[in-house]
Amino acid sequence: MWARVSAAVIVLAVLGPAPSVSAAEDVQEITYELKLRDGSRLYGTLEHEGTETVSFRTLSGALVTASRDDIVSLERVTGVVRDGEFLSDDANRTRLFFGPTGRALPKGQVYVGTFQIIMPWVQVGVTDRFSIGGGTPLVFGFDESERPFWVTPRIQVFDRGDLHAGAGVIHVLGFSGDSAGIAYGVMTTGTTSSSLTVGAGMAYTGDGDRASVVMVGGDRRVRRNLKLITENYIWQGGGGIVSGGVRFIGDRLSADVGLGIPLFGEGLVVFPIVNFVYVF
Repeated sequence: MWARVSAAVIVLAVLGPAPSVSAAEDVQEITYELKLRDGSRLYGTLEHEGTETVSFRTLSGALVTASRDDIVSLERVTGVVRDGEFLSDDANRTRLFFGPTGRALPKGQVYVGTFQIIMPWVQVGVTDRFSIGGGTPLVFGFDESERPFWVTPRIQVFDRGDLHAGAGVIHVLGFSGDSAGIAYGVMTTGTTSSSLTVGAGMAYTGDGDRASVVMVGGDRRVRRNLKLITENYIWQGGGGIVSGGVRFIGDRLSADVGLGIPLFGEGLVVFPIVNFVYVF
């Protein structure tokens, strides 16, 4: 009973009514980020790029002329403008806590991360629609010949505006050549500041066992560097897991902290979620 009440609170906290920000104030844009040697970081449009100086117009309308010697970097970035402030995209936008979103990892981009600290993984964008990766636990018994590892090919099958869809497999090779995994399809609607993700999959084992699973999750940007996340599963035969927490967003490094609640058994069981992802 308490597990189900807690589950409802977690889901509604993220997917409930949006903050009082109108659609006109939350506009997806491609703009420029100008970093200066004094630590300043400006967002806006590039007015003129010369050999010695750069003219840059900020989001507030101010025109800044910077010497090339004072510029650390000048690059195009994507994100949304909200109340006059530019919010850069979440670099870890292809995942919630564990499960994928419908968004694709761009060609040449690499994710390196850890699930629950002890499960490192990597994912590489081979094309703008296809990526592949894998991982293995840092600690698992004593016999290295039986260490499990997983591979994670993914392909995006639809990408139009605020709607993205993909499919993939999480295939695990384990003890003495045994295998298991899940084949899935997933769809995400919304922006990188607020989105809903729905997925369905078929879990399987090397012995031929099958079971279906459904995932519903979402995220919502509440601060420049903070996002709420929820990721919830229901599987065939009853039971599931709900989870909720926050993502701390940096330029390349993101950190997830949350709580998960299994929806089975009589008592309330809560486990922590701690993930890190670095984007190259």
